[in-house]
Amino acid sequence: MKSIENFPLKNKRHIRYVLSDIDDTLTINGRLPAVVFAAMEDLGRAGIRVVPITGRPAGWCDHIARMWPVDGLVGENGAFYFRYDDRRKKMTRRYWKSMEARQRDRERLDAICTQVLAQVPGCAVAADQAYREADLAIDFCEDVPALPLSAATAIKAIFEAAGATAKISSIHVNGWFGDYDKLSMSRLMFKEIFKEDLDQVRDQVVFCGDSPNDAPMFAFFSHSVGVANVRAFENQLDASPTYVTHNAGGFGFAEMVAVVLDR
Repeated sequence: MKSIENFPLKNKRHIRYVLSDIDDTLTINGRLPAVVFAAMEDLGRAGIRVVPITGRPAGWCDHIARMWPVDGLVGENGAFYFRYDDRRKKMTRRYWKSMEARQRDRERLDAICTQVLAQVPGCAVAADQAYREADLAIDFCEDVPALPLSAATAIKAIFEAAGATAKISSIHVNGWFGDYDKLSMSRLMFKEIFKEDLDQVRDQVVFCGDSPNDAPMFAFFSHSVGVANVRAFENQLDASPTYVTHNAGGFGFAEMVAVVLDR
């Protein structure tokens, strides 16, 4: 991983989109610092679209789409994208799977939940689970005393043994049934909302993240950035970001934006 200062000037000039994880990428210690909103607004003024790509639940994503200075977002690790049109006062909600399929998945996830809680002491159902529509989030360090990464790995293995997809974030292990992830839903959003082929414009995109569930995005985008705390997961990453910031969390995101906008 190269220091963010090595981001080439010739590449900065072509950036049109910034995609970013939320937890421990835009936040730090569970809070969203003011510099993050300022950085997102600076990107907007520069004509760069901002799209969070998060594991957070549908209920939160509805709020974020409406209230944050963003151009839409992908939620629940790719289960959907939401976009709010301020002018038309209309929310677009696009899901990977039908409501009926999500309801069937919920029964299977409930069974996995019982197994996880019985086999991994100290973990808990995530506090935001009530607002989720497609996945199951197991908390291993957000609102419970922090468990080691080995516990998160054990939770992931239980999901996978049941045939589910599972990803470890900085706070949760998220599991779901379906062949989607953050990248696949980002592709769909770019096609349907921005009328762009993500494969064709990937060099015009920066992705910023911090944890193993961001690895598909780190691998896909040459202009991928990890905030400093990504180093805690170096041995867990299937793919590493190209660049890394000096600062952690939201302060690292703001650092990255300052570098990209210094054209």
